[in-house]
Amino acid sequence: MISKREDIRNVAIIAHVDHGKTTLVDALLRQNGVFRENQEVVDRVMDSNAIERERGITILSKNTAISYKGNKINIVDTPGHADFGGEVERVLKMVDGVVLLVDAFEGPMPQTRFVLGKAMELELPVVVCINKIDRPEARPMEVQDEVLELLMDLGASDEQIDCPFVFASARSGQAGMEPDALTDNMDPLLDTILEHIPCPEGDFDAPLQMLISTIDYNEFVGRIGVGKVSNGKIRVNQQVVLINHHDKDKLIKTKVSKLYEFSGLKRVEVQEAEVGSIVAISGIPEIHIGDTICDPEKIESIPFQKISEPTIAMYFMVNDSPLAGQEGKYITSRHLRDRLFRELNTDVSLRVEETDSPDCFKVSGRGELHLSVLIENMRREGYEFAVSKAEVLYKKDERGKLLEPMEIAYIDVPEEFSGTVIQKLAQRKGELSGMTPMDGGMTRLEFSIPSRGLIGYRNEFLTDTKGTGVLNTAFEEYAPYKGDLSYRPTGSLIAYEAGEAITYGLFNAQERGILFIGPGTKVYGGMVVGQSPKSEDIEINVCKTKKLTNTRSSNADEALRLVPPKIMSLEQCMDFIDTDELLEVTPKSLRIRKKILDPLLRKRASFKKG
Repeated sequence: MISKREDIRNVAIIAHVDHGKTTLVDALLRQNGVFRENQEVVDRVMDSNAIERERGITILSKNTAISYKGNKINIVDTPGHADFGGEVERVLKMVDGVVLLVDAFEGPMPQTRFVLGKAMELELPVVVCINKIDRPEARPMEVQDEVLELLMDLGASDEQIDCPFVFASARSGQAGMEPDALTDNMDPLLDTILEHIPCPEGDFDAPLQMLISTIDYNEFVGRIGVGKVSNGKIRVNQQVVLINHHDKDKLIKTKVSKLYEFSGLKRVEVQEAEVGSIVAISGIPEIHIGDTICDPEKIESIPFQKISEPTIAMYFMVNDSPLAGQEGKYITSRHLRDRLFRELNTDVSLRVEETDSPDCFKVSGRGELHLSVLIENMRREGYEFAVSKAEVLYKKDERGKLLEPMEIAYIDVPEEFSGTVIQKLAQRKGELSGMTPMDGGMTRLEFSIPSRGLIGYRNEFLTDTKGTGVLNTAFEEYAPYKGDLSYRPTGSLIAYEAGEAITYGLFNAQERGILFIGPGTKVYGGMVVGQSPKSEDIEINVCKTKKLTNTRSSNADEALRLVPPKIMSLEQCMDFIDTDELLEVTPKSLRIRKKILDPLLRKRASFKKG
């Protein structure tokens, strides 16, 4: 018999990137006594991953729980970036409602539409929280109207349109039902969650059924499956069966060795849990996202939606440059293969395929950021490898017509830069579909643009807008191919001999373009050492030394003035490389190189291509 679990609420916090989800969770944890009064706590405590802390973004969904008025509220903090949408899709199966967070100035953004659409597909009740209302330019009432318009656009039911609105400043820990009547705590939001988010339901007496929505990994205990108990009870040492809705052949008999519930930032070991509880299970090495843990008496899987397909791919390969193997700990194809396939255990949006070469793997993801985070993690773990230029994944329709992924791009720029941005995106096959003036001399541009048109554009965009522009994108649909476009109008400066860069050689080379290296850098023939202002590649000798005579001494080099080299980040390197180049990634260095190092073979290849 189906009954309710009155003392629990399971809720996910969803929003566009940087609208304050993790800060809101911080405020709720602080006010519920999770931290001691004298405890020093970093901001965004839920962003525990080093890259999350450095970049200020959430990459992995996190679970926490607080107690309020005799109820346990399980909270899932989700990523806001489009590249990590797969994380959002799967955790929504674990909750009974969502808190949609919207910035009081920016209003609904592309990812707001995406995450809200996913929640509405699952018919989840929505509580809207308009955050950051303490911003000087906040416009909470207009944003409330925009959210209602978005709900209607997405075909919301009458109940969903009638959702409650809460106004908050998560940073200062205040909330209220009206923008000008905030309390000194987050109680109005918590009261609204208790009132409007339904209790979990299930059959307490039925055999166990539990869907695994997230996988965590711990070096001491191995794989940890996280999910909600849908029916029955789960106990330590219970015999269970592991099955999967999309993999009919999977049927593994196993045992629950350890069981945890969430409390604040900790996992608390428990002996049993029942309907509605969000729990973590360790000790089952074969556990995967989408698996159902069920009782051997009733083997029945819970449906699990297919995650949206990747739209972009890169080739990861063994580094074979002349400097290979000098800086990395893991350098072989076996190391690379094992690490990439291990990533599939926790990242549902990723695809890894083997190619004709045992040293090369095709890795597909949801965007450049998605893949760059994987590359950065591998680099920090001691892996050395090379990657190709990101390329989009095409499809064909029933008539064999080529289709490509399209993105919707929202761009907020100061008015004086809007002309430059429109011109640049038009060259990249972008179509302007909307232009709205905003407060503070800003303009919002809305574009429909092929995904490949945005590859390598973000850094150019920041330069064009002097760092003041904001670019947000979300996948829209597959549409007919828009025609050829060139990724980069400029060529590369290429070293044509191996050795160490010398001040004299660099001084002569810097007249030819922007250099990426300084004196003492090891180089090899075919390595890209700078950017040429011309469209063609130029070969230069950065190892050139001055011919010494009686009247010329080597000390004269000290008088030569070098322009500081342009040091590029991983994302900038990924944006810069062209289709005939590779990025060599090691724990210590990032080097750009030509795929074909030999200049004669390179010319032959480009002649054939031409």
